[in-house]
Amino acid sequence: MDYKLMCIDMDGTLLNDKKTISESNLRAIKSANEKGVKIAICTSKIFTFAEYLSELLGVKSPVIASNGAYIMEKDRNEVVYNATIGVEKCKKLLAVFRQYDICPHFYTKDIVFTEDIILSTRFFKEANEKLSDDKQVKVKFVKDWDTVFRKYESKIFKAIAVDKDIEKIKKAKIALKETNEFEVVSSKIDNFEVTNKGVSKGNAVKILGDYYGIESEQVICIGDSENDLSMIEFAGLGIAMGNAYESVKEIAQYVTDTNNCDGVAKAIEKFVLEV
Repeated sequence: MDYKLMCIDMDGTLLNDKKTISESNLRAIKSANEKGVKIAICTSKIFTFAEYLSELLGVKSPVIASNGAYIMEKDRNEVVYNATIGVEKCKKLLAVFRQYDICPHFYTKDIVFTEDIILSTRFFKEANEKLSDDKQVKVKFVKDWDTVFRKYESKIFKAIAVDKDIEKIKKAKIALKETNEFEVVSSKIDNFEVTNKGVSKGNAVKILGDYYGIESEQVICIGDSENDLSMIEFAGLGIAMGNAYESVKEIAQYVTDTNNCDGVAKAIEKFVLEV
């Protein structure tokens, strides 16, 4: 198959456990791009940080951020797609976070709104210390959520719940799924991420493929977590990492090596470079 688009997850996929991209992965991505394959970052991360990671690849790369809620074609500086949550749904999400005593986090393309520095916000705070001002993710503390929701009504794409209490996370996740108003997926066992109904990595890959005039059969998607299921199912070739959840491996057409053993590079070599 003559593949034209490769969409790659970041955490647990392209990034190793040290949160770096190996030289083998970078070389393989560059070689695939030189062969005419478009490379897209497809991540749950906020756009600003996803864009920074995409620049590390050394190739021109569109970015799918916030689990598919925001797509940017960087070469043309064009927003291909964005799906905001809206004021009323933000309020419903906040009510569920309050019910289960979970610290709320709401994302725009470059701001994280929260009430405390925990887990995910701590990560951005630490990452910002190493980044230039224009690459930093803004972390803003909120006392009046209604004001934030109104002011950023057209800019909030995603909410995330993170807590060490796994049972609490499970219960809140089920409660939100039962409303049938949101897409609710996890990237790790201690979190769930919420976007508007119909938003997913799989839908975003389809939108990006349509934008470029690329059929699903010409698309490769690589991932490891629950939030990667939709794009792996959509792709002509869906690839699971060796460290992926079993549910991801079960629906993938191929399982490559782990994120610590250059699984992305090995998949590219097998399906793009050796054909």
